[in-house]
Amino acid sequence: MTRRERLTPDTLQAEIEELFSDLWRIPRFAGLRRGFRPNVDSYHTDDPHELVVIVELPGVDPQSLSLVVGERTLVIAGERRRDRSGGRVYQQMEIEYGPFQRQVRLVEEVDAERARARYEQGILTITLPVASSPFAQGRTITVELG
Repeated sequence: MTRRERLTPDTLQAEIEELFSDLWRIPRFAGLRRGFRPNVDSYHTDDPHELVVIVELPGVDPQSLSLVVGERTLVIAGERRRDRSGGRVYQQMEIEYGPFQRQVRLVEEVDAERARARYEQGILTITLPVASSPFAQGRTITVELG
């Protein structure tokens, strides 16, 4: 953050969340938590006016995903399961498994009724058209397989 940028409650919250997410990438902390934290990108487009959220979810069964749009919030939850077949003796274990939940703050109100999600090759893309009318609470989005 440069000196010219003002520290607001929203930017402070974002900085704290980023700090804690980075801690989980440090090996000594990584062993203390269960599950994993998938990477998320988000951006908006002007024509059409939409918010787009992209989540890296390789190895996640799309049937385990839950996507819920709340007031200026998108919650993405699911689980990446480890194959429990017998006869394995691991020499190295770096891939994180288990349940996860990510909450993405939305910068604008969205039309949850027209929201759509697509899962293809381990990438979940959620498209949220910006609302022109007041928000409808708690809409679940169905994930399409690519």
